Amino acid sequence: MCGIVGILGKQAVATDIVDALRRLEYRGYDSAGVATLEDGKLSRRRAEGKLKNLETVLSQRPLNGAIGIGHTRWATHGRPNEENAHPHATDKLAVVHNGIIENFRELREELIEKGRRFESQTDTEIVAHLVTVEMEAGKSPVEAVGAVLPRLRGAFALAFLFTGETDLLIGARRGPPLAVGHGDGEMYLGSDALALGPFTSRVTYLDEGDWAILTRHSVEFRDEKNRVVHRPTQIVTPSAFLVDKGNHRHFMAKEIHEQPEVVGHTLSTYLDPISGRVALPSTLPFDFRDLDRITITACGTAYYAGLIAKYWFEQFARLPVDIDVASEFRYREAPLPAKGLMIVVSQSGETADTLASLRYARQNGQHILSVVNVQTSTIARESHVVTPTIAGPEMGVASTKAFTCQLATLAALAIYAGRARGHLSETEERRLVDALMTVPGLMNEALKREHAIETLSRELSKARDVLYLGRGTNFPLALEGALKLKEISYIHAEGYAAGELKHGPIALIDEDMPVIVIAPRDGIFEKTASNMQEVAARAGRIIFIGEGGMAGEAGVHPMAEIAMPAMDPFVAPIVYAVPIQLIAYHTALFMGKDVDQPRNLAKSVTVE
Repeated sequence: MCGIVGILGKQAVATDIVDALRRLEYRGYDSAGVATLEDGKLSRRRAEGKLKNLETVLSQRPLNGAIGIGHTRWATHGRPNEENAHPHATDKLAVVHNGIIENFRELREELIEKGRRFESQTDTEIVAHLVTVEMEAGKSPVEAVGAVLPRLRGAFALAFLFTGETDLLIGARRGPPLAVGHGDGEMYLGSDALALGPFTSRVTYLDEGDWAILTRHSVEFRDEKNRVVHRPTQIVTPSAFLVDKGNHRHFMAKEIHEQPEVVGHTLSTYLDPISGRVALPSTLPFDFRDLDRITITACGTAYYAGLIAKYWFEQFARLPVDIDVASEFRYREAPLPAKGLMIVVSQSGETADTLASLRYARQNGQHILSVVNVQTSTIARESHVVTPTIAGPEMGVASTKAFTCQLATLAALAIYAGRARGHLSETEERRLVDALMTVPGLMNEALKREHAIETLSRELSKARDVLYLGRGTNFPLALEGALKLKEISYIHAEGYAAGELKHGPIALIDEDMPVIVIAPRDGIFEKTASNMQEVAARAGRIIFIGEGGMAGEAGVHPMAEIAMPAMDPFVAPIVYAVPIQLIAYHTALFMGKDVDQPRNLAKSVTVE
């Protein structure tokens, strides 16, 4: 969430800063701002809402400085308005900030006692004042920042611009990512490499606790103990920056349709189709045969991917799996087995709660395996082994292709574990690998149902509440379907294990309640059929997702039926994710919602 850009340039930088911020819109934001120095004097422009509002302000009151910082803000402290928009400033400096300063209240009280006055309700403004106090005491900008950083608690990425210092930017990180871009007589700061793509392919990531002192011709990195350190520069390939909507109206639509390709890329990383074996791209620093338990932690959609994986690991590898949302796991002080395995799942690799859970597990002697889409992320760097998803940049806030690539990766890992532990024969491994190899083609077939889904979504858009039902691995998919609908259409939706229907949720069923049933042909379809009959008996409006004709076999007449191709039930959660996503997308579209940037949400959640 939020975005940071800083430029030490050769000419006016405000336009370039806004263009770079636009590449970070996928993170979600509700205000934006830019500050520059012109003849050493600090000026800033801020606006509530989207970047187009900031551009309007800049067209009326241009900024011409050749050094500047910019920010897109997702509100944590204070309402999303111009007063609380970044950059925040004093007469000495301007600062932009991602994250949360946890001890800002006590620091604010301390500053008020010293006579400092505040213009906003944000935690960020106290950072500007703390550094200003140090500078007024005679410290240089570098010394002042070095004195203040140890006083801050919480998660933050910061960028500082100083009055009169036309060749100096300072960046710092503790939690949220921050990268330095290297140019020819120019230097850059950004929340990630995507923001820096138009300017440079040479990028250095700050490690946890690092801060960086930039001039146009140099950068000095210091660690949290203020020691000068070396950080490697990476060459970021041009393909990482090729992000546009193509022929689609929205990034979400594009990313849904990309899934056959990116899931295929991901599977090709893990599967050897000739031998019918799983071939992991990295050597594991542990042996699955030595494990007694796996712990999985994640947030949101990634958590549901982990919940599906729990079924796979327990079925194929006979390994018990403990899974929890990261925000709960990190605080319940879970006892962990000696040399156990923690699997962390995150699209961005920067999710604050998941990262904190990773660190707790490391402190308790766990092997850490991460499933991430960004191999240069903090979670990836702090893991013992990374099993990447090859989804490419995902711009839509509501995750689609990252989710199915996570499932593909976790499915391959579960098969590998089952074979390593001797619970899967060579023949069984080949059958499962063959089933996974069919997934891209099956997803293409599922996409052909889009017109039918568009038609039923028009009716679904009239609903106030929706239930999703599934059994086995399709129960977590029901949870994910409900989340998708909530995220982008704002319709209240809940996912349930179909067998739980009679234990409470059935009280909600009436002629106005749509019930989406995810029911592939598997060993428990008859059980799901009986649950559908319970809904039908109470006049519930069933939307059936399963193989063609199966609703009739179940003895029900659904309001709508999405006829899916036949497939191995093992891969059904990956393929059935496609209609689930399309239902949410088209329902939100009929309702006129912003499907790429839904309200109150952010792509990369770097605070608790």
